[in-house]
Amino acid sequence: MELSIINIGNSKGIRLSKTILEKYSISDKVELILEKNCIILKPKSEPRKGWEAAFKQMHENGDDQLLLDDIFEDENFEEWSK
Repeated sequence: MELSIINIGNSKGIRLSKTILEKYSISDKVELILEKNCIILKPKSEPRKGWEAAFKQMHENGDDQLLLDDIFEDENFEEWSK
């Protein structure tokens, strides 16, 4: 795909079509990677985005209980001591 370089104030840039933005889930930010004479644009991901609200909802629903006990009945801590 060929894109034209456009003037943006005192800088230059490119325009990405709405189709490309939607296809690659690009909203506000991209990650720019310079690699072997290439420029790579990646959608900026935000790991764990929304987790706080999800955990709060889980707590309110009572879904935040442990699936496994912290300590097993046959667990021996002596092997960990010096």
